[in-house]
Amino acid sequence: MIKIGNVLIPNRVFSAPMAGVTDKAFRQIIRSCGAGLIYTEMISDMGLVYGQQRTHQMLDLQGEEPPLAVQIFGSEAEPMARGAQLAASQGADIIDINMGCPTPKIVKNGEGAALMRDIPRARQVIRAVVKAVQVPVTVKMRLGWSSEQINYLDLAQAAQEEGAAAVALHARTRDQFYSGRADWNHIARLKKHLDIPVIGNGDIWTAEDALRMVEETGCDAVMIGRGIMGNPFLIRETIALLERGERISPPTAGERLSLAARHLDLVCQYKGESVAVREMRKHFSWYLKGVRGAAQLRQQINQATTRQQLLDILHSVQPR
Repeated sequence: MIKIGNVLIPNRVFSAPMAGVTDKAFRQIIRSCGAGLIYTEMISDMGLVYGQQRTHQMLDLQGEEPPLAVQIFGSEAEPMARGAQLAASQGADIIDINMGCPTPKIVKNGEGAALMRDIPRARQVIRAVVKAVQVPVTVKMRLGWSSEQINYLDLAQAAQEEGAAAVALHARTRDQFYSGRADWNHIARLKKHLDIPVIGNGDIWTAEDALRMVEETGCDAVMIGRGIMGNPFLIRETIALLERGERISPPTAGERLSLAARHLDLVCQYKGESVAVREMRKHFSWYLKGVRGAAQLRQQINQATTRQQLLDILHSVQPR
């Protein structure tokens, strides 16, 4: 168990916020696998403030079990504070501020990882959000803008001073995007530098990776992102190893295919069949990774236009 602010979290295994991935349906899948803390996709402060329908749909937390963290992004203190208030009013247990997204369309507006190049502005944003809400506020960041501009210690210190309850560090720079290797030594340095909890993120593909991160860095929790795309079972495997010292068997191909079908039905329920089929193409490709004939199956998936066609593809798979 870990405590972030006044929020008790049942275990140290968190699922990362991922744009286009961690929607309501996927969050329910991850919750069923036992994740201690689950994050939404990153949500625009301006979208919330100006009442954009799609943005508010992303904030639909109704019926979901706590604890839930809503991640917001923006570049100005006032709209970030207002966006945080709206997220908290919809049931967010934690507000997370995105200061790590490397995507060009985000950073060109001074948002995401661009805030790491302007720590005074980042400090103003954190201060405003902390003041605006009663729930804990956390910050997710990278090492810095580039290998020549590594300044996560300065930003994390500012976050702690302004009242942030925890910091998550993706141990890559912005210009690395998702290439190369995450340098966990920086997570260890951050843990020694701060008094608030530190959440380690980057290159957790197995439960053993998560255990090694905790042992090497002393981080308070691990955050798993790309490793759970198509394999949400990694959450339960990691919990078993970190919390109980148990190594449990990975899912069978049949279990993964069954979970894919359930995932599809949830997205159909929340977004309708037409949208669900389009959005689930990438998920199905991830779920089918490693099965016999995966490349051909991906072609069929990308041509599917109905729920039944996707299910037929699943039923055609011969598990190894």
